[in-house]
Amino acid sequence: MPRLNDTIAALATPAGTAAIAVVRVSGPDTARLGRDLFGELPPPRTLRRADYRTVGGAVVDDILFTYFQAPHSYTGEDSLEVSCHGNPFIAQKILEDFFARGCRPADPGEFTQRAFLNSRMDLSQAEAVMDLIHARSDRALAAANQQLRGSLGRRMDALVHVLLGVLARVEAYIDFPDEDLPSEDRAIVARELESIASETGGLLATSHFGEMLRDGIKTVILGAPNAGKSSLLNCLVGKSRALVSPEPGTTRDFIEERIIVGSHCLRIIDTAGLNPSPTPLERLGMEKTFERATEADLLLLVFDSAAPVQNLPGEIIRKARSCKSLIVFNKSDLNSIPTPPAGLGLDQIRSLHVSALTGAGIDALTFAIQELANEFQSSVGSELIAINARHSHALAQARECLAEAQSKLSLDAPIELLASDLRGTLAAFEGICGKIDNERMLDALFATFCIGK
Repeated sequence: MPRLNDTIAALATPAGTAAIAVVRVSGPDTARLGRDLFGELPPPRTLRRADYRTVGGAVVDDILFTYFQAPHSYTGEDSLEVSCHGNPFIAQKILEDFFARGCRPADPGEFTQRAFLNSRMDLSQAEAVMDLIHARSDRALAAANQQLRGSLGRRMDALVHVLLGVLARVEAYIDFPDEDLPSEDRAIVARELESIASETGGLLATSHFGEMLRDGIKTVILGAPNAGKSSLLNCLVGKSRALVSPEPGTTRDFIEERIIVGSHCLRIIDTAGLNPSPTPLERLGMEKTFERATEADLLLLVFDSAAPVQNLPGEIIRKARSCKSLIVFNKSDLNSIPTPPAGLGLDQIRSLHVSALTGAGIDALTFAIQELANEFQSSVGSELIAINARHSHALAQARECLAEAQSKLSLDAPIELLASDLRGTLAAFEGICGKIDNERMLDALFATFCIGK
């Protein structure tokens, strides 16, 4: 495939999913390609209509095109976007024609990678593009948009600015070894380190919230066999996802589905029944139930309204008390309204009565779930922050370095050792927004994007 000046092309909007498909071109040879195709280019960022003709002169489609001049484009390079009809065949013909004219196919995530390398966005914003593409709920979409607009980058810039001030103060005494760090300067350094550590801890605390936004709130349905857990799952999902039978123990493994409740995405998990006298096969299923319960963000404890309330294992009761939980009395159409025995220790957990068979009470249940999900929101100041696993690792490293620096400062350790920990903190902070060049990390990161983004 010809490769002229590293100009790339890709299908940015998947053809066939909409009435319009977009083919994007970026690189130093873009302006020449545009003139070859359409004659004189219009002013940058101006939409024009034209026939798209192949290098052989055949008309492919009636298209709209826009030229973006560097550095005012998504990638920071000269770019061209061609909007054609969404027929996959048409889009592919245009893409192949660009290749015939000397472009090469873009690698996964290469448009966003070029935007980062050309300082159009920092690394946290580049990662937000992927979060935006894969957002599953309104909350996830809002968090991705805030990060794309620099919410995390601004926080990190502020931390780096303060840290650089502390580091400059400390290293001044390294450059002048005859001087000793006065007590008043030590107090200032200690105060600023405490502020940085507090802010770092606050950002790190959003890690689990970010995981819930990206993957969904883990909502585990627990209860005795034949309490109607699978029927409740089907009712919440809106389709027959799990097998339902009057015979107890139908569910031997867990079943997972994602649903939207209000502005939240839930990973709702139906589990094997908690049988006090399980068969060997049921015992294996219950082991997986306990595993899912341990990981849960939200528990739905399902009881059969038509049967005596069954005791629950101690670890389930402890988990229910320590996390967000709801008691759900299913089969309320059978006119029985029990309450959990006081001995279970679940008196403080809200209970609702529903019928998965008739749908009665399901709206109230989903509203109650939504209210609990709203409490998971994690914000730092006025901005919604939801760090990912890479950010979490870097912040944890920074926190360790800060703790070491604070310890050494309190013990009057040599100033060089303190400076070393502060530099380690700075390296961790810079790693979040991409100030440190690490080609292997970048290649692995951007390879997770879809082609054309």
